[in-house]
Amino acid sequence: MNAPHTIAVLGLGRMGRAVTERLTAQGFDVVGWNRATGSPPGGAVAEAGLVLLALFDGPACREVLDAARAELRPDSVVVNLATVAPAEAAELAQESGSRYVHAPVLGSVPAVRAGTLRILAAACDPAALNLARPALDALGTVRPVGDAATAAALKLVANHSLSGAVLALRDTLRQADALGLPRGLVLDVLELGRLGGLVAGKRAVLEGRLPPATADFTLGALAKDTDLLAAATDVPLRDVSGTGDVGRDSDIAVAALTPAVRAAVLAPLRAYVRGHATGDPAHFRAAFLPGAHIQGMREGAFVSWSLDQYCGLFPGRPAPDEAARTRRLDTVSVHGTVATATMTLRHGADTFTDVFLLVRTDPAADRWHIADKAYHRHT
Repeated sequence: MNAPHTIAVLGLGRMGRAVTERLTAQGFDVVGWNRATGSPPGGAVAEAGLVLLALFDGPACREVLDAARAELRPDSVVVNLATVAPAEAAELAQESGSRYVHAPVLGSVPAVRAGTLRILAAACDPAALNLARPALDALGTVRPVGDAATAAALKLVANHSLSGAVLALRDTLRQADALGLPRGLVLDVLELGRLGGLVAGKRAVLEGRLPPATADFTLGALAKDTDLLAAATDVPLRDVSGTGDVGRDSDIAVAALTPAVRAAVLAPLRAYVRGHATGDPAHFRAAFLPGAHIQGMREGAFVSWSLDQYCGLFPGRPAPDEAARTRRLDTVSVHGTVATATMTLRHGADTFTDVFLLVRTDPAADRWHIADKAYHRHT
């Protein structure tokens, strides 16, 4: 099967522009189209044997595909490079037929420019993937996988490992700062270890030589991918986007530079944990404002307890299985005089996600309390 003469790239954000530039430099005839123009994509795809989607999410892919479908050539192949939920990927593949290839990529703009993307490609028809291979090979290394949902799921898992690395780097830099170590020397040493690739790639941002808004991969995009993974698995995840006033358009490396949360903000959360550990409601009274409410679903019905009602649930002694119970603080984001936090509690067979709203009630003493709590019981 011959390679397509014209390639249409739909979506000219950071990745789409880089893909267009790379393919053009490699000798391909490329036509670009961007949603921001307001024009329909039909004109871009009408003469294209290969259509690459470089869009932000599943809804954008569906909207653009629906708008372009009537103008697609019968023999054209659509390759979707976007990161979407596994269920969205399966639906798009089913609707688009045998000429569709779901191909999310590992790597961002620098990898596109260098032609070193790792591409997870799933095609119902191997002939469609073969037609797309010249262009994909110019962008990086293709790894065929079984189906669209699997390709999408693998991409989400890979990106979640990236968020874990960013958080590990953040914690490491906080410890190094507490020890008074020079930032440059710390980064030199970290480049030699397991975080070396991340540090080397983001060093200009970490050292303040590159503005955070000059991003290859943004916090907003990483948070979107993490949200898709959490929705697909219902497993609580650490939130890499909890960075206070830092914008979602900032580079992911900014998450490693956020300052540690002050002990005063953590104090009511620690009192809350002590309340669960001891069964003593006095700790909850120290943690919450007197007018706080605790809300969630209990036995299929919505409940909203006052603090007094909530404290009445605790007998003043630890639960019989307290030694096996765990509580983990997942995220804390401070926004001036208010903060939000999430916590995972594993109490025997039950797992809860608690979401807190905290306020600074005494600015002079920097004293904080929990204003409200909502919870979700995982089933």
